[in-house]
Amino acid sequence: MYQIENVLRPYAWGSTTAIAELLGRPAPGGPEAEMWIGAHPDSPSTAVHPNGVTQPLDALIAADPVRCLGSESIAEFGPRLPFLTKFLAAAQPLSLQVHPSLDQAREGFARENAAGIPADAAERNYRDDNHKPEMIFALTPFKAMCGFRPPAGSKAVFEHLARVLDSAAVAVPPVITNVISDLAVHDEPAALKAAFSRLIEGGSQVSDAINEVVAVFSAGAPLEPHREVLAAMLDINEAFPGDPGVLISLLLNHLSLEPGEAVYLPAGNIHAYLHGLGVEVMASSDNVLRGGLTTKHLDVPELLRTVRFEALGVPRVQLSGTEFGQELYRPPFKEFQLQRIELGPGAEPVPLAQSGPAVVVVVSGSVLLDSPKSDLRLERGAAAFIPDIEAPVNVHPVQDATDVSVAFAVTTGLGN
Repeated sequence: MYQIENVLRPYAWGSTTAIAELLGRPAPGGPEAEMWIGAHPDSPSTAVHPNGVTQPLDALIAADPVRCLGSESIAEFGPRLPFLTKFLAAAQPLSLQVHPSLDQAREGFARENAAGIPADAAERNYRDDNHKPEMIFALTPFKAMCGFRPPAGSKAVFEHLARVLDSAAVAVPPVITNVISDLAVHDEPAALKAAFSRLIEGGSQVSDAINEVVAVFSAGAPLEPHREVLAAMLDINEAFPGDPGVLISLLLNHLSLEPGEAVYLPAGNIHAYLHGLGVEVMASSDNVLRGGLTTKHLDVPELLRTVRFEALGVPRVQLSGTEFGQELYRPPFKEFQLQRIELGPGAEPVPLAQSGPAVVVVVSGSVLLDSPKSDLRLERGAAAFIPDIEAPVNVHPVQDATDVSVAFAVTTGLGN
């Protein structure tokens, strides 16, 4: 087993305190948006060998993939760590985005390579050849937008905008009346695609409409009976004034996760995280197609080619307990599952639910990882990579523990 050091990404939308407080260290003074825990080549963790020598985790795995990953994982995903774990701390909205399917990722990656686009170019859409299904587990109250609402519900919100503007003696912008007409079409995918495309491609007409809508609500127009989505719209506009994502937010499901709740996001699901701290787990990829709420590269045609235009309920991940008391969260993806382990002082050890490789991160107290081959003590804020060959692994509270210890573990979902 190897203790690993992980990479922090200081994106502007990140919290200045949340990750530091979670891991029990001083805040750095600037934003910390994501901590990457894994072997993605863009920001691999660093493994610390018993003799103190360090090595990028992707290089460690590449040197002996069978030992590190196991034959079953290699057969399913190839000789790479199939998952990537992050602590994500959003102080303001992230980009409106969607992730490609595996076939789309492979085709897009090959296409951009053939075009000679550098791997680290800002205008690149596909940074690897993998898909990126993901799950977010809330550590604090967490707000997000996820997937399309039924068109009738969104139509009612835009009709409310039109009434509010009319009551304020403001001419209703054509883009709003046209979106209402789009959403009235009986063919659900066609209705959603028409409304979404109109807003994301509308340019200054959309920005002008947003400015008028925001001005009327700022003057005291009623948010009821659509308070949740309209209040979120106004908050989003504060971060990204006039961005098409402001009105697009009215087409999407809004959800508030309490700590311990989780949702999963398959390919094609349009989404944006708004605020909160969570554990994000995904297939090991950095492929993101963005359509707004960001200063990063946008590729609207490619995004439109990728979005699934269908109304979906919120895809929650239900807790799946085990006989040993740990909490398992198993989305419908083979690449990963999440385990939360809580140990009081003197508690019995918990067997790690491991299939192939695993990573473990301690967020409270300290634990001892014990296998037939080795053991490793992890303090709060520390993380470890556990090769497949180390299984079975037990997680113990340390002998001198006086507080409750909490750790998160990620492994493949192949054992489900």
